[in-house]
Amino acid sequence: FRIINSYGVTEAAIDSSFYDEPLAKLPETGSVPIGKAWLNARFYIVDAHLNPVPVGVLGELCIGGPGVARGYLNRPDLTEEKFVDSPFVAGERLYRTGDLARWTADGNVDFIGRIDHQAKIRGYRIETGEVESQLLQADGVREAVVIVREDGSGQKALCAYFTADGELAASSLRSALAQELPGYMIPSYFIRLERIPLTPNGKVDRKALLAPEAGADGGAEYIAPRTPLETKLCAIWQDVLGLQKEIGIRDNFFDLGGHSLRATTLVGKVHKELNVDLPLRDVFRHSTVEEMAAAIARMERQEHVSIPLAEEQDHYPLSSAQKRLFIQHTLEGADELYNMPEMLQLEGPVDIGRIEEAFRTLIARHETLRTGFEMVHGEPVQRVHAQVEFAVETSKAAKEDAEQIVRRFVRAFDLKTPPLLRAGLIELGPELHILMFDMHHIVSDGVSMAILVDEFSRLYAGEELPPLRIQYKDYAAWQQSETYKERTRQQESYWLGELAGDLPDVELPADYERPPVRSYEGAHLEFEVGADLTTELGVLAARSGSTLFMILLSAYNVLLSKYGGQEDVIVGTPVAGRTDADLEPVIGMFVNTLAIRNRPAGDKTFLSFLEEVKESALGAFEHQDYPFEELVERLNVKREAGRNPLFDTVFDMQNIEEHEASLGTLRLKPYELDDLEEAKFDLTLFMSEDNGALSGGFFYGTKLFKEARIRTMIQDYLHILSQICENPESRLSEIQCLKLSSGTKSSVEAIEFAF
Repeated sequence: FRIINSYGVTEAAIDSSFYDEPLAKLPETGSVPIGKAWLNARFYIVDAHLNPVPVGVLGELCIGGPGVARGYLNRPDLTEEKFVDSPFVAGERLYRTGDLARWTADGNVDFIGRIDHQAKIRGYRIETGEVESQLLQADGVREAVVIVREDGSGQKALCAYFTADGELAASSLRSALAQELPGYMIPSYFIRLERIPLTPNGKVDRKALLAPEAGADGGAEYIAPRTPLETKLCAIWQDVLGLQKEIGIRDNFFDLGGHSLRATTLVGKVHKELNVDLPLRDVFRHSTVEEMAAAIARMERQEHVSIPLAEEQDHYPLSSAQKRLFIQHTLEGADELYNMPEMLQLEGPVDIGRIEEAFRTLIARHETLRTGFEMVHGEPVQRVHAQVEFAVETSKAAKEDAEQIVRRFVRAFDLKTPPLLRAGLIELGPELHILMFDMHHIVSDGVSMAILVDEFSRLYAGEELPPLRIQYKDYAAWQQSETYKERTRQQESYWLGELAGDLPDVELPADYERPPVRSYEGAHLEFEVGADLTTELGVLAARSGSTLFMILLSAYNVLLSKYGGQEDVIVGTPVAGRTDADLEPVIGMFVNTLAIRNRPAGDKTFLSFLEEVKESALGAFEHQDYPFEELVERLNVKREAGRNPLFDTVFDMQNIEEHEASLGTLRLKPYELDDLEEAKFDLTLFMSEDNGALSGGFFYGTKLFKEARIRTMIQDYLHILSQICENPESRLSEIQCLKLSSGTKSSVEAIEFAF
């Protein structure tokens, strides 16, 4: 038997690819590839910026070649969106199919589905086509369709519809999927149908698929809470994880979408609502409601004390994080280093009045957006203004001229003059705009940006938001209280113990001598971690009782140890700093950075080293309230110009909770701008999990490193990840880099701390 398949679209002369292989060569997934491009067609699989993606990574399928049409008749807007100039062949036009696909190792293309069938649920990007593919492999399943449904409160969930031969329980399907897919990709509902509804032209009629009724089968064994404590815990979990469906006492926190940021949030909510100081490590040790309730029942009650409201006064102290940024802002060349710009392309009718009113309401709601910073009696203070002047900057431009307007929009803030938020709107056409906003880091952080976008979207839609109990100034004043100081005193001894003795400098090889004056010029290189390696890393995390963060940080320590020839390494890592539940809805700068010390000695196995990193990471997160600035002062480390007293390199696992913004009927797309980048550190590795695979990149100082060295470093990091998955019991001395650079001019020295 042979399997024959073809693929094509009207916009590219119908047939663009052909697959003809013996049945024995059919991929193990069971899905039939669409083959290789033929008849003068060319295939490209690209990311959102038309960059080619590696083998196994999902992307949009684009078609080039002489068969591509010139466009749509009398549809210039749609033509401009779907037919684009090729970055690969001069003079070639590409058709963007909107189809999701990936290269297979043998050069064929695996068709997954439509990009508009992607969904983001609980912070994870999910391709419904991948879930359908796995469902079709289950014994007895004839047909399967997976779609995303929203409940009455707007929460999204995966719903699987299937036809089957004979009896087939939803629990069996769920168990089969759990063997192949991570927890967040397993549907919440399984609905059996006599037949899948089709449209007149034979395609699946997704609109005809009925929503699951209350109590529909989720396929999982649900055990209801049995005690008041378990009931309260289930409610807290639902809130933290953003779930509407009932949580059973045997459900696992991490299978439901939990990660380190959510674990920290959970600890804060448990403290506030149950009056128990639950250690962060206990979320890992007792990761079901049943186990966690039993652990909490054995703990001593500790009354939760809410952050009090500060007395009204002319000005207020700065928080420790704000002091750091206030000083950094004044340094030469750093006046734009802490801008946080965001750009969105809006497609559809825009109401400028509603946009401006939404921003004005945000400024009235959050005092930090009406706050200025100045010196009083030689000390920096913050002053909250009752009223501030604000207007959206509007302009009109052709599409090719918009970039210059965007670049001019991002400029230095005067910290004395609020709001330290500006917004702009560029009209490119009657129903095409670019929305720009920019904030200074002294009044914002990554979580705050997510809050801003979410609340702006809701205000634009006409919603009323609940009032805030506290404002940022209350938090800053609370940091001066005896209660807070006692809290940090208890954490101080931990950090002094961790950083006792001689502190190491990671001496990385550099390509250039360090300039005498601090330079913030930087660049970044991104990379993808293949789907297979991502799966292997997830399995390693599950088997070792750790998280992806811990494994990636461990591998980074190994990389730095190999490059620097050292077995004592300190890496900085940022944390959200919102350990008190009262701070969740507040816009402001809460981020702290932890100096995590590990000792990657060559005679340790990777698994034993991972266990050490797990303990050091959990210890650091449990003591994350202690301000970095106070730690530096307390250690009395000698400061040197142009270097940081504790670390030169940072690891950032980006898992900020993002909400999909919507503005009425407007379609939103990120507007990306390649710009001269700024490096706050000599070297930063950032990683994020999205689209079923890992991606990451290095930010680096271009006055220290050449691009070629960073590319080598990326290959070495990926090679280390492969080795630890292949043999987790290997000794660190046995883990190899592909090609360590040599002949350097100077070692990388530390830099002034900045975030």
